[in-house]
Amino acid sequence: MLQITALLVIISLFLGRQQLTDIHFSTLWSITAMMTLIQIFEYLHVLDFFTYKLTSTAANTRQLSWKFVILALFSGMFLTNDITVLTLVQLYLKIANKYKLPEAVPVTLIGMAANFGSAFTPFGNPHNIFIMDHYLVNGLEFFRWSIPLLAASIILLFIFSLFIKNKPVPTVPVRDIQINLRPTLISVGVALLIFAGVFRVIPSYVGALAAILLAVLFNPRIMLHVDYPIILTFTGFFMIAGIVSRIPFVVAVISHLMYSEVSVYLTSIISSQFMSNVPSTILIGKFSPFAEALFLGSNIGGLGSVIGSMANLLVFKQYANHGRQSRSYFLLRFGLLQFIGLILLTGLGYIILIHLL
Repeated sequence: MLQITALLVIISLFLGRQQLTDIHFSTLWSITAMMTLIQIFEYLHVLDFFTYKLTSTAANTRQLSWKFVILALFSGMFLTNDITVLTLVQLYLKIANKYKLPEAVPVTLIGMAANFGSAFTPFGNPHNIFIMDHYLVNGLEFFRWSIPLLAASIILLFIFSLFIKNKPVPTVPVRDIQINLRPTLISVGVALLIFAGVFRVIPSYVGALAAILLAVLFNPRIMLHVDYPIILTFTGFFMIAGIVSRIPFVVAVISHLMYSEVSVYLTSIISSQFMSNVPSTILIGKFSPFAEALFLGSNIGGLGSVIGSMANLLVFKQYANHGRQSRSYFLLRFGLLQFIGLILLTGLGYIILIHLL
């Protein structure tokens, strides 16, 4: 994604002049802060601890899958969908390989749950951070949009979980994973600073600097694992969107699609299927004043195609590396559930949008 973005940035520079104001530095500070905090929690083994605690008592395949789905839902809210997928999908596949458990449907649901959970909070998705910053959305308004979407998503996950073959599984052994309480509590305090920056209570760079300082104090090597490509990719998206938004022909075409809440909603869903929901959100955000429609469309648009969101690509990559069956077998089931979910959630999202108007 970074390589494609870099190429598009170079091409866009031949089409127009770059302006410093195109780059949302407050958004980049918030994303940097979140990426650093995620690596701190990884270093402290917080997610590993809760994963093994929750899965150690599963009695059957459906119960085991539901515990992973629930954990993915909640961890996606705070650790982002990408990190959740990278951790939980690989762990589930290791357990599934050992006990010959179902793979395709549970792995797909874990990916969906990570996307749904990250959509619920302003800091769960980088494009949610952008929407909060770009439209100056307050916390109450954001959760007024995200709570109905979360409720609809949970219903969808429950329905899809019924397709998992239910059979007994051996007890999953618990590894002796310890978390140090004091560093964890300090990290939670830094997380609160970051959240305050996202909600514009304090400048966003305060949380970022606090997270970087904490990482260096814990272990400077933590900073080597921060997801710098996503930060650079967002910078590239801002540059591309800024230049494109000043090309008269492009402005005329996109503006024609942005005439109403519903058109923005549908455009963001459809465009996410071909260019992923992050660049789609930034591009549409340059032309549309309809924040709630863009929020719903971009998060629902994460369903569907493999490139609908980065988390989907990571799910496929994890399955390709660790799954027992062929990639085509997985893609068929993944795509079927994803597109059924996309259709159902698009309808539910439309109802939510109409009630928000």
